[in-house]
Amino acid sequence: MKWTKELFGTSKPIIAMCHLQSLPGDPKYDKAAGMEKVVEAALEDLTALQNGGVDGIMFSNEFSLPYLTKVDAVTTACMARIIGELMDKITVPFGVNALWDAEASLDLAVATGAKFVREIFSGVYASDFGLWNTNVGKTVRHQYAIGADKVKLLFNIVPEAAKYLADRDIKEIAKTTVFNTRPDALCVSGLTAGSGTDSQIIKLVKETVPDTIVFANTGVNINTLEQQLSVSDGAVVATTFKYDGIFENKVDEIRVKAFMDKAKEFRKQFD
Repeated sequence: MKWTKELFGTSKPIIAMCHLQSLPGDPKYDKAAGMEKVVEAALEDLTALQNGGVDGIMFSNEFSLPYLTKVDAVTTACMARIIGELMDKITVPFGVNALWDAEASLDLAVATGAKFVREIFSGVYASDFGLWNTNVGKTVRHQYAIGADKVKLLFNIVPEAAKYLADRDIKEIAKTTVFNTRPDALCVSGLTAGSGTDSQIIKLVKETVPDTIVFANTGVNINTLEQQLSVSDGAVVATTFKYDGIFENKVDEIRVKAFMDKAKEFRKQFD
């Protein structure tokens, strides 16, 4: 049985993003409203997502723009506080993503009991955040050192706002990533949050590494979900769940339910 079916209870799960508002230290943090407002906004989105029927949740500091590739300790601490305050309200499996810091994401997973993390674990990229380097061997050793060996690692192999520094084909990247690093899943993204992921690229990746879980990582919406789920093993979904499908808006429970009703009907053939 695939670990995704075991964890989420379904084939082709939909993991919804719970985007946290700007945190202390972030340029857009609302100092006057404080952390209480951040917790309140997270609870509202979490409630709407779960009521809408998503299979899992992933908490991320999405509004900590511009992102750091090594986050400040205050970010991890604040995310842990938020998730801790929401813990008794979380009813589905959840993961975490401290953008864009793999070790901090693992630290956060250990602190909160998260079942999975999504990050840029491998590769070197030219990005909007500068030269983006990784050290997957060091990161995985950190994972085991802190007792996070049961945490599933979702490797984003097409990071947003970045390009692989070497001229490498996506099939080659997928093949060597799986051989060298043994990811629990690969995530294939579009250019930015909310941008559509090319289903042909997902198909190429899946054909190249058929025994590895492959997620559509950005841009899946109610009109494309059948096409994307037909070639992927699930999806990470965020922007389309928000009012008017706008990245900055709150989650709209009605949009979530409509999406999930269609997704559940479509994937019956795979369960």
